[in-house]
Amino acid sequence: MPIIQIKNLTKTYEYFKKPAGLWNSVKSLFHREKLFAEAVKKINFSIEEGELVGFLGPNGAGKTTALKMLSGIIYPTSGEAKVLGFTPWKREKQFQKQFALVMGQKNQLWWDLPAMESFILNKEIYEVPDKQFKTTLDELVELLDIKDILDVPVRKLSLGQRMKCELVAALLHSPKVLFLDEPTIGLDVVSQNNIREFLKKYNQQRKTTIILTSHYMEDVEALCERVVIINNGVIAYDGNLKKLLDEHVDHKILEVTFTEKMDKNSLQSFGVIKEFDQKRVVLEVPKNNAKNVATQMLQTLPVDDILINEVPVDEVIRNIFSTNFS
Repeated sequence: MPIIQIKNLTKTYEYFKKPAGLWNSVKSLFHREKLFAEAVKKINFSIEEGELVGFLGPNGAGKTTALKMLSGIIYPTSGEAKVLGFTPWKREKQFQKQFALVMGQKNQLWWDLPAMESFILNKEIYEVPDKQFKTTLDELVELLDIKDILDVPVRKLSLGQRMKCELVAALLHSPKVLFLDEPTIGLDVVSQNNIREFLKKYNQQRKTTIILTSHYMEDVEALCERVVIINNGVIAYDGNLKKLLDEHVDHKILEVTFTEKMDKNSLQSFGVIKEFDQKRVVLEVPKNNAKNVATQMLQTLPVDDILINEVPVDEVIRNIFSTNFS
């Protein structure tokens, strides 16, 4: 039985039109035109225990709205959702003890206090037994390597350190479901990699069900086999990430450096030139012919080095949105 089950989930926001100007403001006191915006439109999907699913889409697509409904923060307009057998927006105590929501742009830690104080507070809120609290805290502190910053005020921590502490605070009660909304936003490359490695290891060890939203496609590539793509409030794709790439990518990228200056015209027969600066060229070549092209260039040109790269996932997703779902 799925851990998360969604049927025809919809969220519509009501708002009023207010034209500019003093006279229009006066008129609006007596008559206002009501408008509606559908943030999420009858979406359906299910997620099994232990899955780590990427929830993708452009800004305003409905990702965060969907996560807020699944965590019970907001009510839907219509439709059904079950998380761990509970209806999220009923906010039952037993449900709240079994999930966690981490939003990269919002803090749950007390700003002027050391992170340890927030951990102790969460222990009391979630009624975590002393022994379980110590065991879980020690495990998370070791996995995330934050022993030296537990007693440092949160406001003095770097973004990366703060996100690590946010994850500890969210996981102290050992939730069965974890919603992650942009957990690596604003972090440097090293911190992003650290968070990804932790999430991968934690998911493998605990079999925690995770839904991840991120604008950093490296997060999705590193962590998720399955992706759900939402655009304009509608599910546009739900399936295997590798299959998605195979279906929508027909080329690879060859990055070639030469030992001497090259004439651009002499390289056009090998593929579509994307970048060129005499001793370096980036070519777009058919996916099934990339190795043959690379071999031919090595045999006929003064090649110093050659790399065959996959098309970045974020470029693929962006192209899918612009062509199929606009």
